[in-house]
Amino acid sequence: MDSEAVDRFEASRGRLASLAYRLLGSAADAEDAVQDTFLRWQAAARERIEVPEAWLTKVVTNLCLDRLRSAQARHERAAGDWLPEPLLEGDPILGPADTFEQRESVSLAVLTLMERLSPVERAVYVLREVFSYPHAEIAGILDITESASQQHAHRARRRVAAERRNGDEVDPASARRVVEEFLAAATSGRTERLVALLTNDVTAVSDGAGLARRLLRYKTRERIASYVRAGFKATPAKRRLAGDSPVFHIALVNGSPAILAVVEDRVVGVVAFEVSDGKVASLRGVAAADRLARLNEAWRQHEPDAPVSAW
Repeated sequence: MDSEAVDRFEASRGRLASLAYRLLGSAADAEDAVQDTFLRWQAAARERIEVPEAWLTKVVTNLCLDRLRSAQARHERAAGDWLPEPLLEGDPILGPADTFEQRESVSLAVLTLMERLSPVERAVYVLREVFSYPHAEIAGILDITESASQQHAHRARRRVAAERRNGDEVDPASARRVVEEFLAAATSGRTERLVALLTNDVTAVSDGAGLARRLLRYKTRERIASYVRAGFKATPAKRRLAGDSPVFHIALVNGSPAILAVVEDRVVGVVAFEVSDGKVASLRGVAAADRLARLNEAWRQHEPDAPVSAW
């Protein structure tokens, strides 16, 4: 392949990876899809491709749809038994963040909600709401009619909006203060304060440090407060599992405040928060090492603030 063709692809790589991550919720899967797109670009009759950017977008989108429709993906994501891969703020694969819609589309809350859309609805939603493709172009990318694209977009927007807890963007500084107070209550054992910081319909999901066969789900403020208190309580068994006593940092993960448990510059767990009206509306805990690999790469190059708390 000549250098001009490689340069043409590389100019689109970031956009393709950002699109693929939003469709798949996994940076590793997104990079695989982009690499497969490059191989197809390499083998294509490029002189016949009138608009390379459109061709590349179509290929990567359809590769992602094939992945979403696969038996393995359906099994992994069955009954919502799946969490998106958390990414540290500033990761280039998060892509455009100029508008509220672009920022919201990579939040763990919306990535999880999009699991309830069909693969085509998800693709239309991302292409339209995040990358501002006109319906005529989306129709060409997905081999559907323009009216079908419009219908898919309408259904997707309606379903996402109906299940969003708060349609407005939360001030990052205010959200961080809520999470700082939450961490202080969790590490001090003030269960009653934890309960007061949770919304009435709060939910919590955890991968059980990667040890559970299925996601662990919790409801009711009292039960979630008890789960959080137990999770942040220092024990010898937890120290052995983590490799040492962790310190806790607060950072932005997928645009939302999160608590990071760090042992010797290695993130061993992430709890990401959705904050609504000054309270915690949802928590998502990820501690499986393979789901934190990319975040850890970014963390090692990151200049973190001082730890907020420690065991």
